[in-house]
Amino acid sequence: MNIKSLLLGSAAALAVVSGAQAADAIVAAEPEPVEYVRVCDAYGTGYFYIPGTETCLLIDGYVRFQTDFGHEVGSTFASGRHGSDWDAFTRAQLQFTTKSDTEYGTLTGLIALRTNADSPNNDGDRGSGRNTFIDVAYIDIAGFRVGYQYSWWDDDLSGETDVLSSNETNHNSIRYQYEGGNWAAGVSVDELQGSTAEFSDDNQAVGVAAQVSATFGGVNAYLLGGYDTDTENGAIRGIVTADIGPGTLGLAGLWASGSNAYYEESEWAVAVQYAVKATDKFTITPGFQYFGSYGLVDQDDFSDDDAWTAGVTLDYQIAENLSSKISVQYFDSDAPGQDEQWTGFFRLQRAF
Repeated sequence: MNIKSLLLGSAAALAVVSGAQAADAIVAAEPEPVEYVRVCDAYGTGYFYIPGTETCLLIDGYVRFQTDFGHEVGSTFASGRHGSDWDAFTRAQLQFTTKSDTEYGTLTGLIALRTNADSPNNDGDRGSGRNTFIDVAYIDIAGFRVGYQYSWWDDDLSGETDVLSSNETNHNSIRYQYEGGNWAAGVSVDELQGSTAEFSDDNQAVGVAAQVSATFGGVNAYLLGGYDTDTENGAIRGIVTADIGPGTLGLAGLWASGSNAYYEESEWAVAVQYAVKATDKFTITPGFQYFGSYGLVDQDDFSDDDAWTAGVTLDYQIAENLSSKISVQYFDSDAPGQDEQWTGFFRLQRAF
């Protein structure tokens, strides 16, 4: 009896212990709290709060397919480099914008990544036609902006006929812009190394630009100047746009003292365009520009030859975030040996 009782007691104790362990094994831990993405409507459509922060983030960009026709001197993808008069390429751009409130105002950070995919070069090197790079990256607060950014010289008329800047238009810059209601004024210091003027020796490679702009009703106007300390030359440009009738009239004028990174196409130039909104989706923009003393002879002297260009640009909004553009341009110069040129492109772009 004693042995039997001992065995039964041991079995019961084992059952109790085993039951306790089994019960412990199926107890689930408390789930961690999950923070879902919240919409941030303080800065416009598309922003959302980065989880765990008060910083708002916008992700957008576009995919573009474009075919250029004719020889387009100075273009990013110059036609004719494969022995033909046309060239197709694809571009993808992805942009990240962050915004948050501070005691100094809105703090903005922006990064835009761009990838261009073109056909290989004549040696068959496919990598030569594909490149990814930072298109823009800057910090902006209280009117100050520092980083790699497009200068005010990149702004021009809405059509594709005018040539209102020269060389590269994005630089590592420090700039300040004051906005006072319907007017604004600003100044920037630009690193011009890599934005080579025709006679630049790239020693100092620093530029200073300043602009003032104003809006009155349907009229917008601004005056812009730039000075290249390397070539010791500069340029001045003015643009006025006004809503007239069924469209918008645009006028521009420029003058340059000689070779400089901002503008050196000609000693002076005037341009005009009229963007007609034929329908809600279709815009027709004819344009014309005349170049006085087109081309440089030396650092400070322009040629005696004039030139002009005329063309038309057609923009059609196929669907929301899907647009097309067709542009055809004609160029003629008095310069000896300069042939007339027909250029153009077709573009299809999907924005998101």
